[in-house]
Amino acid sequence: MTPGTFATLAAGLVTFSAAFGIGKIAASAMEGIARQPEASAKIQTAMLIAAALIEGVALFCAVICFLALNK
Repeated sequence: MTPGTFATLAAGLVTFSAAFGIGKIAASAMEGIARQPEASAKIQTAMLIAAALIEGVALFCAVICFLALNK
């Protein structure tokens, strides 16, 4: 397997994993807000922080994949 192929597959896996993680967080947050509407502000804040952390890790992994592609 060439480094370009590996980097392309890894970038796709990172994108899929980040989308799955953020979708799971959003679904859980919506369920939590539906069960306890009075806690919606705290749930929404925690959801946004978790989504930002996932996006940060995904961006870092994507940059590493593209650096491997250009190596």
